[in-house]
Amino acid sequence: MPTLKTSDLDTPLITVDLDRVESNVRRMQESCDDRGLAFRPHIKTHKLPQIARMQLDAGAVGIACQKVGEAEVMAEAGIADIMITFPIIGESKVRRLAGLAKAVSLSTVADSDAGVHGLSAGLAAEGATAGLLVECDTGFGRTGVQTPEQAAELAQLADGLPGLRFAGLMTYPTLAGTAEWIARARGLIEGRGLAVGRVSGGGTPTAFAGLEGGQVTELRAGTYVYGDRACMANDTVPLEACALLVRATVVSRPTAGRAILDAGSKALTSDPPGGAERLTGYGMLLEHPQAEIYRLSEEHGHVDVSRCPAPPEIGDVVSILPNHACATVNLYDTVLVHRGPTRVEVWPVAARGRMA
Repeated sequence: MPTLKTSDLDTPLITVDLDRVESNVRRMQESCDDRGLAFRPHIKTHKLPQIARMQLDAGAVGIACQKVGEAEVMAEAGIADIMITFPIIGESKVRRLAGLAKAVSLSTVADSDAGVHGLSAGLAAEGATAGLLVECDTGFGRTGVQTPEQAAELAQLADGLPGLRFAGLMTYPTLAGTAEWIARARGLIEGRGLAVGRVSGGGTPTAFAGLEGGQVTELRAGTYVYGDRACMANDTVPLEACALLVRATVVSRPTAGRAILDAGSKALTSDPPGGAERLTGYGMLLEHPQAEIYRLSEEHGHVDVSRCPAPPEIGDVVSILPNHACATVNLYDTVLVHRGPTRVEVWPVAARGRMA
């Protein structure tokens, strides 16, 4: 295998260190095994069947997808247990969902009567069945039923409709108060004679915590597999374990204090870095940690290099740890994978092509 030489790379591109990926996969799986948790990795981070298979081989019970298209790609790659964690609304998507339910063990979520009835009608029309988890808002303020009582009502509705089997509860993320909320919902549901098969919670920022009182039985996490600047800030993945980098070239040095990269908003996510340290900028330049990517144009990355002892020069290829791995991967069609300094091959980001 040829050596990975950054000077030979056509930038911008993303590279992934497979040795670090394998280490991250093993660490998370061992953590879940030690706590008696089923682990269901979220593939929206990497979108690669090759890494999904690596996670399953390590002991994951199945995978989580955010979109029907992602699930279709993974099913075509032979993955047999898939959960879609986003409300599926609309006849066309539900029809595709039904096709998946005939091919794999499929579960999905809903947080409304309309969502449950739509899933039931579409699945039953195709002679398919899927597990239904009631999505619960336990404090994040996004999707999900708002009270344990609503969770019980929706569980009973789903259990009585064709094409669906009530499978449990889902929430994101696990927060202070999640355990009490889930315990209340579980009690109400079981009081109606229904079994709560699993309680699925996530994601990476709380993955190594206690998961609030033992109510969660299945963990979902995605970003842990690559790590990013946000993971560094919340202490879930240290810098030396981060596997995903954006490689970019310095194309201009207009002033002594400014460098321009060939990686702008089409190559780097605009997501903030997060964390209690009040980090700023759009990624960390590993070779020049004092630099700051302070602005993104479409093709230009604007970098303040005024604090660098030896600023980068025109033609230098730099390695950028992105703020958010998931959003960064979604900008690229391919990823160059390597083991240490050895270049392996280029993989298409297979599940990126089907956005719906």
